[in-house]
Amino acid sequence: MIIGLALILLALIGAPLFSLFGAASMSLFMSMPEGTWASVAIDVFSAKFAEDPNLMTIPLFTFAGYLLAEAGTPQRLVELSRSWLGWMPGGLAAVCLMASAFFTTFTGGSGITIVAVGALLFPALMSEKYPENFSMGLVTTGGSLGLLFPPSVPLILYGIVAGLVIDKVLVAGILPGIVVVLALMVYGGYVGMRYGVKRSGFSMGPALQALWIAKWEVAIPIVLVGGFASGLLRVHEACAFTAVYVLFIEVVLYRDIDIRRDLPRIIVESMTLVGAILIIMATAIGFTSWMIQAQIPMQLLEWMESVVSSKLLFLLTLNVFLLVVGMLMDIFTAIVVVVPLILPMAYAYGVDPYHLAIIFLLNLEIGYLTPPVGINLFISSIRFGKPVTYLYTAVLPFIGILFIALMIVTYVPGITTVVPNMLKRDDDSTAQYIDKDAQRGAIGADAGLGGDLGLDDEDLGLTKEEMEELGLDPEDLGLDEEDLGLEAGDDEAQEPTDQPADEAEQPTGEAADQQPAE
Repeated sequence: MIIGLALILLALIGAPLFSLFGAASMSLFMSMPEGTWASVAIDVFSAKFAEDPNLMTIPLFTFAGYLLAEAGTPQRLVELSRSWLGWMPGGLAAVCLMASAFFTTFTGGSGITIVAVGALLFPALMSEKYPENFSMGLVTTGGSLGLLFPPSVPLILYGIVAGLVIDKVLVAGILPGIVVVLALMVYGGYVGMRYGVKRSGFSMGPALQALWIAKWEVAIPIVLVGGFASGLLRVHEACAFTAVYVLFIEVVLYRDIDIRRDLPRIIVESMTLVGAILIIMATAIGFTSWMIQAQIPMQLLEWMESVVSSKLLFLLTLNVFLLVVGMLMDIFTAIVVVVPLILPMAYAYGVDPYHLAIIFLLNLEIGYLTPPVGINLFISSIRFGKPVTYLYTAVLPFIGILFIALMIVTYVPGITTVVPNMLKRDDDSTAQYIDKDAQRGAIGADAGLGGDLGLDDEDLGLTKEEMEELGLDPEDLGLDEEDLGLEAGDDEAQEPTDQPADEAEQPTGEAADQQPAE
């Protein structure tokens, strides 16, 4: 009790999040019968974290994103999008959405998109007579728009925590991400027509010229998706390729980055973000390990099954819960802490693991825009000098559009699962969760054990009638009639015999004739 009050006090005075997780983990483990303060470190230095080879993707992709943001990429992408999309209703709004989605893909919703792209396009939106409220909401929403596209860092982090195939996680969000962007583009087109925003004409010559100038950067997502789909690139090769490729084109080809003047600063800034992510992950993993040891996920599963009877209702409940999580936690902390809690429940209701990943991240994408800790709201407030309360009303229509897209993605799972299913990858990482009986463990759950007991008829030495007398159900132990030595359809089990083992039944007939003489 005292420790809990102390942690709350530390949180109120602004203690770093990782310190709160670390202190909570150690105190909770020490409260367990066989727990010690060192129990927190067991999973941190295991294959769940420190030994996971997928961790190397986070710093490399983040470094590539920072390079793109510091170079002239925002201007080239805006010009490219404008030359190809400017003729549409709400063309400049579509430009903002496309450019923002590209940048957030590499920066992971860290706020760089609002600074790099939003600051470039907000004055342009105002000059073309878009409403200020709409323009502010648009650039704020764009700050987290690319979280579902590869190689988004939250996608990779989710795959690590959930134990999924990273290649499949990265491509699972492509179609849902397109649905989200198209929904927002339709709304932008409506606003453009309503306020009579002028459209620029389309000219093939300037459009091709803009494409030629930005060709090296446009090729990045095409090469990555093509590499994943063809099997030529795995996520480890992809992250190294992307970092080296972006460094080469920005330093050698475009010459936007100076090796001595700019590169050291970019490395420090990008790795500072990576360090913050990793230290939160490390301490939060200790907290989630305690929750698993304390059987918290299984207790939640039992409670959920008692109040929610269908998959559709579960998905609705899950979305409401995740929206609340997005209001209170940043995306990286939420992934490490919340994902282990919802995995058993979602799999018990038959939710595809990659579908669950996209539902989770889309909810947290909305969380970037919701008070009280919606980080995009505070970044836009600082960058554009607007009160946070003003931004609350500016983003409301965009939250509504994102919620509609969320419902589509949630209740049409094929949008998410079709692309991962096309990849030829071995994937048995979630088999233990998909079997509800194995997850619940029947007797094992009551005894504090996960999964079935692995018993068969030889282990028990009991007949069906003897088990019934003891009040045992074979199904609770994961047994069937074959395990009990019964033929299908038998109504009675063999009666146990009192005959001693050394007085076995004597052979008869031909078998007796074949016995050797004494």
